[in-house]
Amino acid sequence: MAAVETGQPRSHGKGGKKKKRRVGVHIDMTPMVDVCMLLLTFFMMTTVFNMPQTMELNLPPDDKVHVEVAESALMTLRVSSNFTIYWNVGNDPKLQRVEFKELRKFLIERLRSNPKLITLIKIDRMATYNNMVDFLDEVNLANITRFSLAPMDDKDKQLMERAG
Repeated sequence: MAAVETGQPRSHGKGGKKKKRRVGVHIDMTPMVDVCMLLLTFFMMTTVFNMPQTMELNLPPDDKVHVEVAESALMTLRVSSNFTIYWNVGNDPKLQRVEFKELRKFLIERLRSNPKLITLIKIDRMATYNNMVDFLDEVNLANITRFSLAPMDDKDKQLMERAG
């Protein structure tokens, strides 16, 4: 810890004034370094590091490449700005509505009935980012690995208005 050196005062020969010796202070830093190292080790060992959460995307090598997909294997999901979800298979002009709370069950059922299902997701630009993330989370939880994102055009909006 700390130590104080005390020395006897010295006198100068003939009974004059006694000069006091300066007191030296020595502080032992070892215990403080030990405590700092223990705290550092404790916090390093108890900290949980978050792994980055990523989603793998497979992009086509060229924009001009067109992939042929059977109509029976293509399901289109359209999400409006007020988070209503419509779906259809192939080029069927009749859209059907599905509630968000039933979406995962619906997607699992569709995937079970057609294992080669490819899902095309069209989300309105006016929808919130949170809605898109929630929707993609449901798609991921339903174990749908073959899906594609596409922009929603005016034709899709008209189809949704007719269905709604």
